[in-house]
Amino acid sequence: MRVGIARERRPGERRVAATPETVRQLTGLGLDVAIEAGAGEASGHSDASYADAGAIVVDALALAELDVLLHVRPLEAATPSALRRGAITVGLASPSTELATVAALRDAGVTSFALELVPRISRAQSMDALTSQALVAGYRCVLEAAMRLPRFFPLYMTAAGTIPPAKVLVLGAGVAGLQAIGTAKRLGARVSANDVRAASADEVASMGGTFISLDLDAADAGGGYARELGEDRAARQRQLLAPHVADADVLITTAAIPGRPAPLLVTSEMVRAMRPGSVVVDLAAESGGNVEGAVAGSDVAVPTAAGDGTVTLVGMKDAASTMPADASRLYAKNVANLLALMTADGSVAPDFADEVVAGACLTHAGEVRHPPTADALASNTEGAR
Repeated sequence: MRVGIARERRPGERRVAATPETVRQLTGLGLDVAIEAGAGEASGHSDASYADAGAIVVDALALAELDVLLHVRPLEAATPSALRRGAITVGLASPSTELATVAALRDAGVTSFALELVPRISRAQSMDALTSQALVAGYRCVLEAAMRLPRFFPLYMTAAGTIPPAKVLVLGAGVAGLQAIGTAKRLGARVSANDVRAASADEVASMGGTFISLDLDAADAGGGYARELGEDRAARQRQLLAPHVADADVLITTAAIPGRPAPLLVTSEMVRAMRPGSVVVDLAAESGGNVEGAVAGSDVAVPTAAGDGTVTLVGMKDAASTMPADASRLYAKNVANLLALMTADGSVAPDFADEVVAGACLTHAGEVRHPPTADALASNTEGAR
C-alpha cells in the first residue's frame, strides 16, 4: 500500500507529517512511502534524507493513487474528491471548525482519522498529537515573553545592586501551561498559576510553580480538560484573578476547551492595570483568545490605566510551527504510531473494535462517525436551508 506525505501549503505551517525516522518505521511495516519534494525542508529534512530512509521523492503526489494520505493541517475541502474512495487520511482535522472538509470527506467515501479525537488513555499516549504540540507551544510562549520583557527573568545579585526575579503568572495548567511554568522557572522567574481543574494544584507544584487558589468550585470535564464555565462564575473568576494579573510582569494564558471558543479569562481593564513594560502572551488567540483584544499573529500595545506606558499583548499564531524541527519530530511519531496500530502484513486495515481506532475515526464509509461533529454538520446543513 502507498502512503503519501504532501508539502503543507497553509500560510505559516512549517511542520511535516513524516520525518526520515518515521519513514523508516513505515517502510519497516511493509508500506511504500512517497513524499512531495520540499515537504520537510522547513523542518530541517532534505529530500535526500527521505530518499535515504526509503521514501520515493516526487514532484507532485498523485492523490488518486494513494491508499493513505498523511497531513498536518486540516485538508482543504477540495482535496477529498481527488482521493480514491476508501482511501485513508491521518492528521489534524479541526472537525468543529472545518465542517466543509468533513462533509467532503464523508461524500468522497474517505476514511479519515483526526488526531484531535485520539482517546486520552494510557495506550494512546504515543499518538496524542494535542499533547505533543502543546508541549512545544507552551515552551515557545515563554520565549516570546522573555524576548519582549524589558528586564531579566532571573534574580541577579551584583555589585551595582540586586535585580529581583520577574513574576510570571500562567493561566491554564494543561500540558501547554505546565510546560510554560517549567520553562519560566528554569529561566529563573518566580512563577504562579491557576486552573479551574481540581488536579491542577499538585501539577503546578510539581513544575515548581505556586498554585493560586481562588476558592471556587472545580470545573473538570474529564480527559484532562476543563469544562466551560457559566458567565456568573467566569465573571467571579476574573474578579479574583485581577490583583494577581496586576502584580505580574508576564502573563501567559493557555486555557482552551476542545471544540469551543477559548474562554475569556482576562479583560482589557485587567491588562491596563498591569505595570508599564509588562507582557501578556495569549496562546489561545487563534480560537478567540483568553485575553480581550488579543489578535492572532500580532502584538498590540495596550495603554496602562495610569497612562504611564503600555503593556505588550502578544497573540500567538502557529505556535508549534515556530519550532518545526522538534514539533515535526513529535507529530510525525504520533502519526506513525497511529498508522502502525492499523497496519499488519503491509496492509492498513483499521479495526474499529479497537477503542483508539474507533475513537480517532472522523469519517468512514460515507458517514461521520464522531457524533458531535455529525450533529454540528446536521445543524449547519439545516441552517443553510
